[in-house]
Amino acid sequence: MSDAASQDSAAVVLFGHGARDPEWAGPMRRIRACMLAQPGAPRVELAFLEFMQPRLPEAIAALAATGVRRIAVVPIFLAQNGHLKRDLPALLDEARAAHPACEISLAVAAGEADTVIAAMAGYARACVG
Repeated sequence: MSDAASQDSAAVVLFGHGARDPEWAGPMRRIRACMLAQPGAPRVELAFLEFMQPRLPEAIAALAATGVRRIAVVPIFLAQNGHLKRDLPALLDEARAAHPACEISLAVAAGEADTVIAAMAGYARACVG
């Protein structure tokens, strides 16, 4: 399989809680845009637990319908909270059952990643000059 075909069959879903204010998703849209600006970027979509669209099951179904076979769900949360421990595993079990041809993986919350922690520490340090 060529690199282009491999990329076409893979996607990242940036998963957020969602909010009533649509501006809340601005940072997630910026993360998506930053990813897509990189050479060889995979397909990147947003999905939400509640309040905003698309919800995660719909986002995964849409990707699967276009032939995507590898989906990495990346929670854009600061920590592994109750939603990530209870709600998300149930949603992923349902999605895996509905789309058995897809390999759906789950990353840890973005805020738990060492590189993200280091970036936030650097930002906080820079706030005092």
